[in-house]
Amino acid sequence: MIKAVVFDFDGTIMDTETVAYEAFRNVFRKHDLELPLALWAEAIGTMHGPFDPYRELEAGTGRPVDRKAIDEMFNDYYYGAVHHVPLLPGVLDALEEAKRLGLKVGLATSSYRKWIEPHLQRFGLLPYFDAIHTADDVERVKPDPALYKRALVSFGLEGSQAVAIEDSLNGLRAAKGAGLYGVVVPNPMTANMDFSEADLVVPSLDGQKLDAILAHLQSPGSAR
Repeated sequence: MIKAVVFDFDGTIMDTETVAYEAFRNVFRKHDLELPLALWAEAIGTMHGPFDPYRELEAGTGRPVDRKAIDEMFNDYYYGAVHHVPLLPGVLDALEEAKRLGLKVGLATSSYRKWIEPHLQRFGLLPYFDAIHTADDVERVKPDPALYKRALVSFGLEGSQAVAIEDSLNGLRAAKGAGLYGVVVPNPMTANMDFSEADLVVPSLDGQKLDAILAHLQSPGSAR
């Protein structure tokens, strides 16, 4: 029986992923280059992934880049936009329903605590979470399963007793690696990813009933 739901943050609770892509895309365009979404997508849901934007810039321009200047350019765009990003549709309803159903609610993110907590406070979401695990808590972030394993330990549960809500392939693989059910809610940055490993893919949390999702996952005919 599923007793807990664990949410990802970036791209699942807020669509920070689109803002981050547009910020680096802006940097690339200032260097007369385009940043293909297919390349950027490799880094979604993780840190220090296979795609290195600095190395890509250097390859495209044929010269070393000033990484400090690049960071400043990125930050000017990113932080100017991200504080205006709303909650994704259906997130608050899902959190409230999880509480009504008596589920434990966790958060497992490859971001750092200093990044996510101000956003959770801004939206008044901190009281919904019984456990929060961030990049500060593990040596390796997603797709490594360590963050989700931490969540399971916090709740005293097995993987089969929890479901992860994710938006990316790196996040899905982390959840499945820890034995959780994996539900994917793609966003514009991840919509073209292959989520065949997921237990369920839904286009949005808006209008979705969490109890119906749980019932589907636990139904006899559901693949695991």
